[in-house]
Amino acid sequence: IFSNRDTPALAAAYDGLSVRQFTNGKNLVLALKIAEGERVLDIGAGTGNLALYVAQIVGPSGYVVGIDPLPLRVAIARSKAATNLAARVGRAEDLSIFADSSFDVAYLNSVFHWVADKPRALTEIFRVLKPGGRLGLTCPDPSRPHELRQFIRGAVKAAGLSLDNFSALVPLGLVADQLEEHVARAGFVDYASELKTVVDDFSDVDALLAWLDSSSFGNFLANISVAGRNATRDALSQLLCSRCTAGAFRLRRYLRFSTMRKPA
Repeated sequence: IFSNRDTPALAAAYDGLSVRQFTNGKNLVLALKIAEGERVLDIGAGTGNLALYVAQIVGPSGYVVGIDPLPLRVAIARSKAATNLAARVGRAEDLSIFADSSFDVAYLNSVFHWVADKPRALTEIFRVLKPGGRLGLTCPDPSRPHELRQFIRGAVKAAGLSLDNFSALVPLGLVADQLEEHVARAGFVDYASELKTVVDDFSDVDALLAWLDSSSFGNFLANISVAGRNATRDALSQLLCSRCTAGAFRLRRYLRFSTMRKPA
């Protein structure tokens, strides 16, 4: 259902609009207690904003590698490269370019729900982590869908469109028990997970749609006609009026923050 529909415009937009993911990522980094001198793997690094932040934490004696399957976003990340920061095209399911026990820490910030083969990805991450290495991830929990999903469903119906195969409504992520099972099977221990509420503020519906489109690498409203997109946009704007305060509105998302480690 989801494919690479990225464009230079979407990649550039994401670089500026992903501040919400960046903020969540900083909290994940804090939970992982990343320290100076450590080697870190950022999986699904996008345009490299969080990887650059982590590179500043690990300092010149540490090293950060950011990988992402979208070449256009990797190109932007490479423009931020430093002596202790590299970016390359890659995906979580295949980390064969890295040797066993290469990293102290790995993380997937707002990425794991996009990974097609989650068991294989966790097995690969386990392999490239050093004994005692830590892994962190944030992802949605389908048992607690984002508020936005309710509004989108209403907007799609109001626009007279079918909900079938509508990419924005496909449940993403894993429920708590599923995630814990995957983690345990991969060999990780000391698993800890918490579902947190994240509040997003948007100036208007167009700002929201721009964030959604760039964050889903073009899959939001994919295969919908221009007329259908416009009708959905107008309906969504009407529905979101109930959340407007001083010309802006806010919506709640629910993200599962999880940490674990490879046995020493």
